[in-house]
Amino acid sequence: MKKIAITAALIASSLFASQAFASACQDQAAEKKLAGAAKTSFVKKCEKDAGAAPAAAACEKSAMDKKLAGAAKTSHIKKCEADMAAAPKKP
Repeated sequence: MKKIAITAALIASSLFASQAFASACQDQAAEKKLAGAAKTSFVKKCEKDAGAAPAAAACEKSAMDKKLAGAAKTSHIKKCEADMAAAPKKP
């Protein structure tokens, strides 16, 4: 039961974060006075970049926890980010 509550909390927080990123990206597009395809492209890239930041931070922390350095750290982070990107998104 505890796992279900934790999973539900994680899903809710990720949905809230997604909406916050979308809103921030829409606001930035409005400030730049973008419209049409330019706006769509900007918002899509902005949301993708914003979503990648938490994954990069988590992978960096994982590498630090394992006390990796140099090529081992770089390899770990690269694989970690690829694994996170390939993981199916939860609705």
